[in-house]
Amino acid sequence: MKPLFLNKLSFKLFFSTLFLLVGFLSIYTYFTIYNLQRDITGLYMQTAYNLSDLIKYSTRYSMLHNKREDIYETIKAIGNEKGVKRIRIYNKTGVITFSTDSTEVMKTVDMDAEACNVCHDKTSRQLVASPKDSIRIFESDGKEKILGLINPIKNDKDCYTAECHAHNSKSKLLGVLDVMVSMKDAENTLSDNKKYTIYASVIITFIMSGFAGLFILYLVNRPLKKLQEGINELGKGNWNYRILVRSRSELGEIAREFNEMSRQLAQAYNEIKDWSENLNVKVEEKTKELKSIYEQVVQMERLASLGKLSATVAHELNNPLEGILTYSKLIHKKLKGKEEDPSIEKINNYLQLIIDESSRCGNIVKDLLLFSHRSENEFSKNDLVDIIEKCTVLINHHLEMHNIKLIKNYDLNSLIVTCNPQKIQQVIISLLINSIEAMSNRGGSITIFLSHDGTNAIIRIKDEGYGIDEKDIPFIFEPFFTTKETSKGTGLGLSIVYGIMSAHKGNIEVESTSSMGTTFKLTLPINI
Repeated sequence: MKPLFLNKLSFKLFFSTLFLLVGFLSIYTYFTIYNLQRDITGLYMQTAYNLSDLIKYSTRYSMLHNKREDIYETIKAIGNEKGVKRIRIYNKTGVITFSTDSTEVMKTVDMDAEACNVCHDKTSRQLVASPKDSIRIFESDGKEKILGLINPIKNDKDCYTAECHAHNSKSKLLGVLDVMVSMKDAENTLSDNKKYTIYASVIITFIMSGFAGLFILYLVNRPLKKLQEGINELGKGNWNYRILVRSRSELGEIAREFNEMSRQLAQAYNEIKDWSENLNVKVEEKTKELKSIYEQVVQMERLASLGKLSATVAHELNNPLEGILTYSKLIHKKLKGKEEDPSIEKINNYLQLIIDESSRCGNIVKDLLLFSHRSENEFSKNDLVDIIEKCTVLINHHLEMHNIKLIKNYDLNSLIVTCNPQKIQQVIISLLINSIEAMSNRGGSITIFLSHDGTNAIIRIKDEGYGIDEKDIPFIFEPFFTTKETSKGTGLGLSIVYGIMSAHKGNIEVESTSSMGTTFKLTLPINI
C-alpha cells in the first residue's frame, strides 16, 4: 500500500515539476557539453592546420634551396612550443626523414596505416586527390589524447624547376608533414567545464525546486488543506464552519463557494429539523383532513350518481310511457264499436308512434343495463383482423344508407390478441356508429387503421364528420354526457367503450379532431 503523502496533489505537483526540471536541465547540460567538446576539438583542428601550414610556408624557401639544416632547425624550434607533441616528415616511400624525436629518423612507417590511406590509394600506392579529412585523434602510451594532422607536401612547379631539381616533374608527392598536437589542455578544460556545467545544473535544479516547493506549499498545499479541513468539519455536522481564504485564485473562489454551500446546508438542516419535530403532528392533522374530505367526496359522488341516474331514467322512461298510454287510449276509443271506420290509416300512424316510443324505451333500458352490468370477462386468443371484419359486415348496411365509404388500412394480415371478442366487437361497432352519425347528410369515408408496436395492438378509426368541440373532449367518456339531441342519445355509449377498454388494460383517446373529422385511437395489449 502506498504512503498517504504519495497521493497528495501538492506532492504530485512538486515531483512533476522536479521531473520536468531535471529532464530539461539534463538535456541542456548534455547539448552544452557536446557543443563545447565539438568547439574545442574544432579549435585544436584549426590550430593543427595553422601550425602545419606555418611549418610548410616557413621552410619553403629553405626547401627550394635545399638548406636542410635551416629546415630542421625551424621545425625543432616550432616543435619546442607548448602543446606540440611531435613533428615528422616522411618521404613518398614512407621513410621518416625528420622527426623532433630523433629515435624515429630513417624508420619506415606502414604504408597501409590509416594515416597513409588518406593520401595514397591502398592498392596502387598512387597519390589520390586531396583528402577531405586528414585528422586523427588517438591515445598515446600515457593515455594522453593526441591530435594528428597529415599534410601532404606536393611537388609544385617551384620544386621541380628549382636549382637542386632533385625531383622529377612527374612526381606528384614529395613527402608528408605529420604534426601531432597534445590535447591534454583541451581535455582539462573540457573536464573542468563539464564539472562546472553539471554543478551549475544541479544547483539550479535545487534552487528552482526549492522555490517551486515553497510556491506549491503556500499557494496550493495550504489552501487545499483548509478546504479538506472544511469538508471534514461538514462531515462531522459542523454546518457553521467557514474557510478563511482571501485569495482571488480558483482555490479562493472554491473556498467562497464552499462557504455559501455550508450556509445553505445549515439553513436546509434547520428547516428539516423543524419539519421533523412537527412532522407527526402535521401528518395526523393532514390525514384527518384528507379522510374527512375523501368521505365527503365519496358520499357526494354516490348521491350525485344515484340522483343523476334516477332523474335520467325517470325522465327518459316517463315521456315514452306517457305517449304509449295516451295513444293506446285513443286507439281504444277509436276502435270501440267502429271496426269498419275508414280512419284506419291514422290508426296505423298512431300505432307506428307507439312502436317508435316503445323501441326508444327499450334502447334506454338496454344501455342502462349494459352500463351497470359488471360481468366477468372471458379472455381468449383471437385474430383482431377477423373481429374488425365482422364489425364491418354488421354495419355495412348503415354505410350504404348514408353513402359512406369504408377504407381498411392494415399493416399486417393477422394479429392475435388476448381479449373478449364480443366486447371488442361492441367497442368497434359503437365507434363506427358514432362516426356514421357524425357524418350524416355529409357523406365521405371512414378509415380503419391497424398496426402494432410489438407490445400493443393499435386501432385508429378516422371519420370525416363535423368533429368534437374542444370544450366537450374532457367529458365525452363520462356517463350520460351527450352532445346529441335528447331524443337520440343517452350518453352511455362512450362510457361503456371506456369501461371495456379499461377491463382489457387498454386505452381509448381522441387523437385528433377538427371540422374535417375525428380520429379515435384504441390501444390494446396483445397479451394480458
